[in-house]
Amino acid sequence: MEHIARNTDVDSLREIARQLRIDALKMIHLAGGGHPGGSLSAADLIVSLYFRVMNIRPGEPDWPDRDRFVLSKGHGCPILYATLARLGYFDRAHLDTLRKLGSILQGHPDMKRTPGLDTTTGSLGQGLSIGLGMALMGKLSARPYRVFVMLGCGELDEGQVWEAAMCAAKYKTNNLLAIIDYNQLQLDGTNDEIMPLEPLDDKWRSFGWNAIRIDGHDFEAILEAYAQAAAHEQGPTVIIAKTVKGKGVSFMEDQLDWHGRAPSDKQLESALRELEV
Repeated sequence: MEHIARNTDVDSLREIARQLRIDALKMIHLAGGGHPGGSLSAADLIVSLYFRVMNIRPGEPDWPDRDRFVLSKGHGCPILYATLARLGYFDRAHLDTLRKLGSILQGHPDMKRTPGLDTTTGSLGQGLSIGLGMALMGKLSARPYRVFVMLGCGELDEGQVWEAAMCAAKYKTNNLLAIIDYNQLQLDGTNDEIMPLEPLDDKWRSFGWNAIRIDGHDFEAILEAYAQAAAHEQGPTVIIAKTVKGKGVSFMEDQLDWHGRAPSDKQLESALRELEV
C-alpha cells in the first residue's frame, strides 16, 4: 500500500504545516537550543512533499522503492522530526526529547537513530552529493524512486554543491530534485552581504539544470512546481523557493537573530498565540 495521505488537499496541507510549526517551536523551547528560523521557513515545502508528493510507507521505512529525502540543511531538522512523528515513523512523545542525551532526535539528523531518515546530515554542502549518489543508484538498479534534496540558500556558498550540480547534469539524473529554501538569510547576515547568489536561476541553468522559481509558502505553486519537476525528463530540476525565515511568527520573520536560538517562555507563549488561531 502506498503512502495513504497523497490526496491531502491544500487546505489540509496548510493546517498540517501550522500544527507542525507549533510542534517544532515547542521542541526547540524544551531543548533550550535549535534553529527555529530555518525550520519555519521550510515547513510548507516539507509538508507538501511528505503529505502529497513522496511515495513512502511509514510502516515500512526501509521499503526499497520509497522516495528518498535528504535534508542537506540539517540544522532545520525540528520541522522534519515533527513531520515524521505526524506520519507515524515514531511516537510523538520523542519530540519532547530533542537534543537530549540518548534521544533518537539529535540536533542534526542521524539516520542510525531516527526512523524514517534516509541519510545523516549536518555538514553543509554535502547533501546534494549524497542525493546524487542515491539517484544514480536508482538509475543503475532500475528502481522507480525519486530523490529530493533540500538545501539552505547560504549552503550554496559551498563549492561541493556546484560539483554535484555539474555531475548530476552530466548523468541526466531526472530522478533528482533539489529544493532551495531561499529565505535569503544565513548565520552571519544576508546572502547579499556574505556571498551574493543572483542571478540564481541562470546559474543553475548554466550547469544544465531545469530551474523553477516559486513562492515557497504558496501551496498551489509548490505542488505545481513538484509536478513540473516530475514531468521534466531531460535532467535534474531545482526549485528556488522564496521563503521567509521564521515564517508564521511575526517577531521571528526575516530576523537573523532567530537563526539558531530557542524562544523563552514568554516568546513561546507569544508565538503560539499567533500560530494557534
